[in-house]
Amino acid sequence: MTKRHVELPPEVQARIDEAVAFADERLSADEPTGAVVGELLAMLHGDRAAYERYLTGRSEEPIATVRAASYDPRNALTESEHWAEQDPEELREAKYLNYLWRGFDESPLANNIAFALPFRRMLASHLFEEVGESCRLFGGIKIQCGHNIVMGDNVVVHNDVLLDDRGELVIGDRVSIADRTHLHTHSHDVVDQSDVTNYRTVIDDDARLGYDSMVNAGCRVGRNAMVGAGAMVRGDVPDHHVAVGSPAESVKVKPGWETVAREPGPLERRSVERQLDDEVTGEFESVDEFGRDLTPPGRSGSNSD
Repeated sequence: MTKRHVELPPEVQARIDEAVAFADERLSADEPTGAVVGELLAMLHGDRAAYERYLTGRSEEPIATVRAASYDPRNALTESEHWAEQDPEELREAKYLNYLWRGFDESPLANNIAFALPFRRMLASHLFEEVGESCRLFGGIKIQCGHNIVMGDNVVVHNDVLLDDRGELVIGDRVSIADRTHLHTHSHDVVDQSDVTNYRTVIDDDARLGYDSMVNAGCRVGRNAMVGAGAMVRGDVPDHHVAVGSPAESVKVKPGWETVAREPGPLERRSVERQLDDEVTGEFESVDEFGRDLTPPGRSGSNSD
């Protein structure tokens, strides 16, 4: 479908450009990122006055004080902070920027794509390991860490997509990711849920991922390949192939690429080649959130009959 070019009046666009440039300049400043994020979130939510009262220690009701304090990510906990294999220093900086990413989506300005798209592209340039030109990142995109994402040029990520980068997530040029797609880079052991393995997951140049599809950790979706709506990818999708179903398998080669693509069929599983060697370093207090007895029946320590 051909799209129509539309644009705002020049004076409105100039104000938007100025606002995005202001946020970029603040995030690039030689100041603590957490403090800058708190300031920007308070502005985005029209709550600067309450935030200033918190900063100056003027008394408020307890809940109002906690709410104002929570604009600053240094006063908040996030899920990724529990993951011991992540480098604490890298994760700390990514946490602050990811907190701004999520907080921005809750602000009124997130509904104006004339502001939201350049703002998210600017923020991605600070948050991601690498991000290319002209990316279009829509609302509700959940990012696990942020600093483990490499994204190429002209990528489109639609609404409510999960970009899990607990491992490494590599997205090539001109990739299109439809609404509610889930891209995974980590998996849990089937017996011990706390036993996590991280992988590198790759979506190659010109690939298209259909609505509500899922790519398992360690898989590769090949160049110019297509994943159908609702498909669950558990292996590698070859270049130029169309994969559908759950679990997905290749059902055809895109017309015109038959001479350079192999025959359709089941997807080859090669995730072991992309397993990451995550080494947990430093001292920390380990937490078992479930406290389950995982000993099989008949073995010492089991509570089963």
